[in-house]
Amino acid sequence: MLNFSQIKGLLLDLDGVLYIIDKPIEGAQETLDKLRDRFKLRFITNTTTKPKKAIYQKLIKMGFNVKEDEIFSALEATKQYLKEKNAGAFFILTDEALKDMEDIPEEPVNYVVVGDARDNFTYQNMNKAFRYLMKGADLIAAAKNKYFRDKDGELSLDCGGFVVALEFATGKKAKLIGKPNKDFFLLAVRSMGLKPEEVAVIGDDIEADVKGGMDAGLKGILVKTGKFTPDDLKKGIKPDLVIEDINQLLEFI
Repeated sequence: MLNFSQIKGLLLDLDGVLYIIDKPIEGAQETLDKLRDRFKLRFITNTTTKPKKAIYQKLIKMGFNVKEDEIFSALEATKQYLKEKNAGAFFILTDEALKDMEDIPEEPVNYVVVGDARDNFTYQNMNKAFRYLMKGADLIAAAKNKYFRDKDGELSLDCGGFVVALEFATGKKAKLIGKPNKDFFLLAVRSMGLKPEEVAVIGDDIEADVKGGMDAGLKGILVKTGKFTPDDLKKGIKPDLVIEDINQLLEFI
């Protein structure tokens, strides 16, 4: 059993933990307020379809008490990485996400960046990315998730398969910015002024959220909402705690 007396901070995944698509999990807003009374909080997401501000506005609209600087987005982290490198890039992203990258130069193409581009995963875009990579650009995976829970309730293909396709075709290995990269988790932990062993991550993805956080030295809590399937518990990953939903966490603290 997870000993919460040693936990001072929580990293919470968003879609699948606090809400599903556009619908808050019943009671999640009140639960979050109670968790805030006890723990330092950060909200982590591999969502690469929307910029950080849009994620913040969505949470506020759904009634969640959050601050914009508490959100750690894989897309925002990717943007900061490119700025630190003073690098140009070719992006395969959604149109909305592309608007947030307008201050990143288009030339020279030092990196190819892939996120969840939805309808922009065209042959033309993938082949253009392939050619840049073959000419010397490096590959960045803003995220590398396999799938997500879509609006119709079914699982849909995420950007990971497209990243792997480019890796296979070019022989290059993508640099992963978002989860499960342990540096992503540690950045969020450091922002709270805490140590990894003082923080637990809560997610619906047993690989990207739970294992990713545990590999970084955090405690891992799996919720059975969002993209969770019973087969997740057969993958050889042992979370420190498995709960039905975010509300059940209150029974353990």
